Amino acid sequence: MKTETTIQGLTASLSPARSSRKSIGFIPTMGNLHQGHLNLVREARKLCDVVVVSIFVNPIQFGPNEDFDNYPRTLEQDRHLLAEVGCDIVFAPSVEQMYGKQPRLTNISVSDITNDLCGLQRPGHFDGVAVVVTKLFNIVQPNFAFFGQKDYQQLAVIKQLVRDLNMAIEVIGVPIARAEDGLALSSRNGYLSEQDRQTAPVIYKSLKTAEHDLQAGQALSEVLAQIRASLTDAGLVIDYVEARSPMLQKVDQFDQDVVLFVAAKLGKTRLIDNLQVKHSA
Repeated sequence: MKTETTIQGLTASLSPARSSRKSIGFIPTMGNLHQGHLNLVREARKLCDVVVVSIFVNPIQFGPNEDFDNYPRTLEQDRHLLAEVGCDIVFAPSVEQMYGKQPRLTNISVSDITNDLCGLQRPGHFDGVAVVVTKLFNIVQPNFAFFGQKDYQQLAVIKQLVRDLNMAIEVIGVPIARAEDGLALSSRNGYLSEQDRQTAPVIYKSLKTAEHDLQAGQALSEVLAQIRASLTDAGLVIDYVEARSPMLQKVDQFDQDVVLFVAAKLGKTRLIDNLQVKHSA
């Protein structure tokens, strides 16, 4: 497995694959990898001849009160994990390599679907994601890109971006990886205290209860209220509990497939999760 830290080095490493028309799969990450990330690599390995993973903590997607400086940087550990699951190339650029020394004057904004949910709580976040992903797509030029469905809104933003800008990339969403007790795997789980870690699975439990109640005929508004009550009773501070269509339009009744979204703070840690609930006609 190669590690490249410059755009020029990565381009040179990918040149043989391009000249022989091999398929390139790409997974952008911010490092501090867990099994959810590794599942993305495994999926890419099934479909692609060459698998590239970027590790870059992107400063422009962090808000002023967020944890950019404290975000864990664990490159050597990450490289070891990636080698075990068949990654071919790790791209680990510096901030200067990605953004240069001159001010960035170009922004990329995907409107509408970034206005609420995490976009409301984290203004500017998805603009930062859109810029860095566009830059990485231009650098790597993959055939396929893999993203986890835990960040469902981010996945929708990337799909919209690729569609709107006619990028020749197939974006593939990979199901959420969960711990045995149901907690969605996340780099931020490492911030949870031992007691909070015992409490956190209430999010997934509430979502699964909601799925059952919806499919049993309970009203969507009642189900959402029950999720809020369950999380509040467990000591979480709710950012939002919402239902959307798979394309992120607002819905007020369960007459189609819906996605239930939760974002809540447990202690100082912000957790997100979602569950897609099928509607049987």
